[in-house]
Amino acid sequence: MESDDEIRRVPEIGGEAAGPTASGRDGGSVAGPVQPSGSGPRRRGRSPADKENKRLKRLLRNRVSAQQARERKKAYLIDLEARVKELETKNAELEERLTTLQNENQMLRQILKNTTAGSQDGRK
Repeated sequence: MESDDEIRRVPEIGGEAAGPTASGRDGGSVAGPVQPSGSGPRRRGRSPADKENKRLKRLLRNRVSAQQARERKKAYLIDLEARVKELETKNAELEERLTTLQNENQMLRQILKNTTAGSQDGRK
């Protein structure tokens, strides 16, 4: 019977040794079986059923995403409309206050004009 050191190593197609090495570890390829080059195109694609399944999942994700975007937009518009109402109300209040202050300012100017005119008449 041969020991681990005496086990004959058979080279793989890629030139690497197969089987256990002197350290007891497998010296085979890590990437899996090596295919000879030039044997035509390798089939990496999925089966038609897998492609269809993947397409349907993508469509479903897209529909869900689109629905979520519509809901976010609707919520955004509702918030925006509420803000417009608040700003319109505040604007109306400020316009009313401006009118009141302008009237008060005009009355005070008139009082000041009458007062200064009356005091000048009294000096003459």
